[in-house]
Amino acid sequence: MRIHLLAVGTKMPAWVNDGFREYQKRMPPDMRLELEEIPLPKRSRGDTAALVRAEGEALEKRLEKHPTAHRVALEVTGRALDTPALSEKLATLRDLGQDLAILVGGPDGLCPRVSAAAHERWSLSSLTLPHPLVRVLLAEQLYRGWTLLAGHPYHR
Repeated sequence: MRIHLLAVGTKMPAWVNDGFREYQKRMPPDMRLELEEIPLPKRSRGDTAALVRAEGEALEKRLEKHPTAHRVALEVTGRALDTPALSEKLATLRDLGQDLAILVGGPDGLCPRVSAAAHERWSLSSLTLPHPLVRVLLAEQLYRGWTLLAGHPYHR
C-alpha cells in the first residue's frame, strides 16, 4: 500500500521537511508514505476563487496518476477520526490492496470540486492549522496509526 499525500505548496521551511521525513522513514515498506507537492499558482490580488480552481485542476491532474486510490480530502468540516479509527481505516485499505491519496489544499482551502469528488472528508482538527504543520501532523498520525496495528509501544 502507498499513501500519497498530495499537498498544494512547495518550498516549506526546513523544520517541516525534517519533521515529515522523520515520520516518513519510520513507515514500513508495506505502507509507504509519499509526498507529492503541487506548486501554487502565481498569486496576485483578485479572484481567490480562480486560484482555488487552478489548484484544484492541478490536484486533479496529479490524481490521474493514482486512479484507483481511495481519495480523502482534508477539510476542517470533515469527519474527525481518533487514532484507533484511523488505524482501522489504514488496515482495511492495506488488506484490500488499495492505495490512499490524501488531499491538502492551498492557503485558501481545497477546491470544492476536488473535495466533493473525494471518497471521504477527514478533519485533523476544528482549529485552523498552518498548511506546513498539517504535513508533519498528518505524517505523525499515520505513523501512530500504523504502530497501533503493529502492536508497537509508540502508540501508548
